[in-house]
Amino acid sequence: MKAIAYLQHGLPPDDPLSLVEVELPKPVPGPRDLLVRVRAVSVNPVDAKVRAGSAVDAPRVLGWDACGVVDAIGRDVTLFRPGDAVYYAGSIARPGSNAEYQLVDERIVGPKPKTLGDAQAAALPLTAITAWELLFDRLQIAEGGGAGEHLLIIGAAGGVGSMLVQLARQLTELTVIGTASRPETQQWIRELGAHQVIDHRQPLVDGLHRIGVPAVEHVASLTHTDAHYAQIIEALAPQGRLALIDDPEALDAVPLKRKSLSLRWELMFTRSLFETADMIRQHQLLTRVAELIDSGTLRSTLGAHFGTISAENLRRAHALIESHRARGKLVLEGFA
Repeated sequence: MKAIAYLQHGLPPDDPLSLVEVELPKPVPGPRDLLVRVRAVSVNPVDAKVRAGSAVDAPRVLGWDACGVVDAIGRDVTLFRPGDAVYYAGSIARPGSNAEYQLVDERIVGPKPKTLGDAQAAALPLTAITAWELLFDRLQIAEGGGAGEHLLIIGAAGGVGSMLVQLARQLTELTVIGTASRPETQQWIRELGAHQVIDHRQPLVDGLHRIGVPAVEHVASLTHTDAHYAQIIEALAPQGRLALIDDPEALDAVPLKRKSLSLRWELMFTRSLFETADMIRQHQLLTRVAELIDSGTLRSTLGAHFGTISAENLRRAHALIESHRARGKLVLEGFA
């Protein structure tokens, strides 16, 4: 089968050898696996991070978002049948979605939203899972809850932020405040439902004060947490909660003590990586997200379509991801 892989880590995305086309054997499903014929993929910061920093001794296929059709199933599969249209984010411990066929455990797969095309659906899984787990599991906001409280989303125009704004606005009573630095990204998160938008190039506390918010009860920090950390602590109300998804070089928890602030991490790969007892919750939440999409409650966060799934187009997508100027999700569709 055709696949796009990297053979050497650390190369810049504009290097022709940073991602190359390879031929690999078509995989065979294990007991709970689906073999999916991939139709569309999207590119996430984790793709670029792994390509840049993880050494390999064999071709490694990236990609942790996909939409496709079930081609074959393992002997213990009960949730899907061949021919079913599905979407999912896969596991970081297994070969990725930048290939014609991919194996994925059925417990982390959802039925593709009926009202979306393949590219629109491929934009959703990783960010939907991350945003859902961050909001409901890590920050522990109840659906329909949060009345009178505020959620500050730092980096709200990216993939996770674009979904988190929608989930918080549609499924809770929180006042949603997003940060973005450019007029087009600020407009984007307003369209997705943010009540207020502030510029994270300026001190966060000053921005909150300008919109009449003295403190927030919840912060979701999606990017550059180390740069904003002191301001986050100042902006949080006593007994507030901070959840983050990025990788600060260092994070001193001691300053959180005075306000009794909670610190929570979110990594959507945890359940699949450790095959936790509640791993099937990702199937359940992707099923719920598909229902919310089909009812018009949520929308796809596709930001740009980069053409077919090829090494050249994936290199362009990685370059934009690394520029930190992407809005929404970058999607590729079909193999040439």
